[in-house]
Amino acid sequence: MRLPQSIIRPLSVFFIHFLITGALLVFASGPLNAFSTIPELARSPSLIRFGNVDVGQTETLMVTLTNNGQSSVTVSGVSISDPAFATPNLTLPLVVPAGQSVEVSISFTPATTGWTPGLIKFASNATNASLLVQAGGTGVDSEAVTVKPSSLSFGQVPVGGNSSLPLVLTNARSWNITISGIQITGAGFTVSGPTFPVTLSRGQSLALTVNYTPQTAGLEGGSVLVSGPGLCVPLAGTGTTTGMGQLSISPASLNYSNVPVGTTDTLPITVSATGASVTVSSASSSSSQFALTGASFPVTIAAGQSMSFGVAFTPQSSGTVSGSLSFSSSASDSQLKESLTGVGTATPYSVSLSWNQSSGAVGYNVYRSPSSSGSYAKINPALDNNTAYADSSVVSGNTYYYAATSVNSSGVESSLSTPVQVAVP
Repeated sequence: MRLPQSIIRPLSVFFIHFLITGALLVFASGPLNAFSTIPELARSPSLIRFGNVDVGQTETLMVTLTNNGQSSVTVSGVSISDPAFATPNLTLPLVVPAGQSVEVSISFTPATTGWTPGLIKFASNATNASLLVQAGGTGVDSEAVTVKPSSLSFGQVPVGGNSSLPLVLTNARSWNITISGIQITGAGFTVSGPTFPVTLSRGQSLALTVNYTPQTAGLEGGSVLVSGPGLCVPLAGTGTTTGMGQLSISPASLNYSNVPVGTTDTLPITVSATGASVTVSSASSSSSQFALTGASFPVTIAAGQSMSFGVAFTPQSSGTVSGSLSFSSSASDSQLKESLTGVGTATPYSVSLSWNQSSGAVGYNVYRSPSSSGSYAKINPALDNNTAYADSSVVSGNTYYYAATSVNSSGVESSLSTPVQVAVP
């Protein structure tokens, strides 16, 4: 007796004498550009100077991307000329609303000593589709002048107000080192201290004061470049308007229904600020199956403005998954949560078997084994009077081996037929 063929099919579809492996049709369409003009993207500064950085250490500075147009700009890609430079925590695509700015972090990690030039290119749908930022830094075995602290963060400062932090430079060499001057980037930052040049003897320190006076609301980055020893100190501060802003998310919850396991479905959310500008510093998901897309933090949302992001759901198994997305910000409610629910679905499969009728047989039994050399177990609960059987207990991704026997009117069962192999997708 022989088993000539088998069929794998979803339970809801019935086919006979064919092997169904499944097919997926994907229909995609792209949105038409509804705008006659595309806004322009600008960056500040256009040149980032990291100064001297110890080999293997990382220094991070910020560049501001500003959308001066009338509609949103989407940054879709970033290319970097040298691996010593990177854009940590940047998630693409990045949407910059009209009239808004976002801060993008650029890091420098020298692998060898010496000067390293770099070029960071942002690709977008703006009129200037390629936006270039030049960067440069020098890798050193050890810095001649140490600085404490290594970076300054002013936190939130009211627009028009002032905050000051100390900065101490110390000569770490056994010989004299001359500081020829100070160069500062970032519109809200200034430095006060002695008149340059200043020569520091071995172990001598120099005290400076860095001031932050924000002129506009939002996150601002900058740097202090110490000429002579080539030392760079990153600066950051957030200008705030009177009162605390409020952050809201629309819709209040997201529900994903019947998403096939291993695939991704993305739904949009809109984050809005009211009362005053709000700086969103980070976002986190309570489940790895939910992820925020199109966001790069920190980002400041002006009062009365909104930003749109995507939340992707990628189920890892069938069933209902619950989670939440938390936003940390400068708003009065510093921890805002978005409720998430999704249902993952797995395609059920059935193996349909058929065989030729055996002379003198009154019924048949069907046997299955998980391997070609393993033992076979009967899977039909009662003698099968037909020459066909459907096995709906298979699991996706497994391979099975089937054989059948015939039973005559005296109850005598034949030996197993030649097995057939069936791989379930």
